[in-house]
Amino acid sequence: MRLSPRAVPAALALLLALPYDAVSLTGGAAEQARARVADGGAQEERPFGAECRNAVEGSRVVAYCHNPYPDTDRVRLHIECDRWWDIDTDAAPVEAGPAQTVRLTGRCWKEVRSAWVSHER
Repeated sequence: MRLSPRAVPAALALLLALPYDAVSLTGGAAEQARARVADGGAQEERPFGAECRNAVEGSRVVAYCHNPYPDTDRVRLHIECDRWWDIDTDAAPVEAGPAQTVRLTGRCWKEVRSAWVSHER
């Protein structure tokens, strides 16, 4: 079936007039919409998580974490040491409140293999 040249703009206008959700419900989006309906409407996820920057200098690690969000983020420094006999460390959690910057430090006896910061609400 061919559309007449006059029907094309009308079909396009009808397609553009449909709500975005009705047009784009394919694959994962359809499953998310069904899950939202089944849950009675999911709450919106608020942005979360402090931005952290690590610096390794020799056997010492320093991490600065800034939390720009209104929820408190509990940050924790983890250090993996390079030598097999050197003890890896997991620091105690530190609360980074809204608009707060915290400093986390740690060290190995010798070289540092890797260092990272974990976050929890």
